[in-house]
Amino acid sequence: MAVRRWEGTKYLRADAEPNWSQRIKEKEGDITLIASKPAVTITSTSTVLEAVERMYEKRVRGLVVVDSSDKLKGTIMATDVVNYLGGGSLYTIVEQRHGHDIFGALRSEKVESIMNPTPLYATVSSKISETLKLMVLNGMGLVPIVAADGTPYGVVTEHDIVRYLVNKDLGIKVKDVMTSNLVVTYESDTIKRAAQLMSLYGFRRVPVLSADGTYVVGIVSAMDFIAFFGSHEALKKLSSYDIEEVLSTKVSDIMSRDVVTTDEDEDVGAAASIMNSHNTNSLIVVDKNNEVKGIITERDILLSVALR
Repeated sequence: MAVRRWEGTKYLRADAEPNWSQRIKEKEGDITLIASKPAVTITSTSTVLEAVERMYEKRVRGLVVVDSSDKLKGTIMATDVVNYLGGGSLYTIVEQRHGHDIFGALRSEKVESIMNPTPLYATVSSKISETLKLMVLNGMGLVPIVAADGTPYGVVTEHDIVRYLVNKDLGIKVKDVMTSNLVVTYESDTIKRAAQLMSLYGFRRVPVLSADGTYVVGIVSAMDFIAFFGSHEALKKLSSYDIEEVLSTKVSDIMSRDVVTTDEDEDVGAAASIMNSHNTNSLIVVDKNNEVKGIITERDILLSVALR
């Protein structure tokens, strides 16, 4: 099964600068023009559960972590939570420090244990192209924006940039930028399996296939995990303290069944409009016979629009 890697570096010139498209040159400006503000923050000494609850409450996939002086200290993303709660290397904290105790893992562990410390960031005086460079070269989906005093001003996400840049047909077909080799899970798989796939391949979402593998029945995303734990629905399923009991939940119990599609021959600009109208950041790509051909995400659109 093929793995999609971050391919921003292939767009670099000989001087290591991104090869910006004409659209970026025409729409250059201060990053504050498109930033989402204010930043949704949490302190580094808050618990993991408090972070998950904040993400769920605010419907955001990332929080800016601050210290006691409200200065930028890091970020914590939904994918970090997935990694911690069963998906990847951070799960060893749950196993070794908390002995699989879900309450200890959520209510005792601090954000600083699983956050991304001292992240790359932009300032309020940064240009859009400068912030895009951070995203492209480092595979970042969210960049904190910091005020002159070091406090968080806001954030910029792939969604913010795509919404700003894409407003008409681009002359680029979906099939030219989509990922055609899908990493998938099945509706009968456990959420631990889905979490492991996300952490292993670096994806925020994974298509879910029917038990017989013939069609897509949903999408499971890092935000579905946030909703499951942040709403405390996960805790309601417990008959013990063992997190493995929760992680045995079927993917079909937490996934989104609203599968939004686009045609492989559709223009990328039209695909971006579909994403906006359905409040989603990915589309399943089908052909004229409605057979699944791949997936296109905001990251794919960002690269296709901003770079050449």
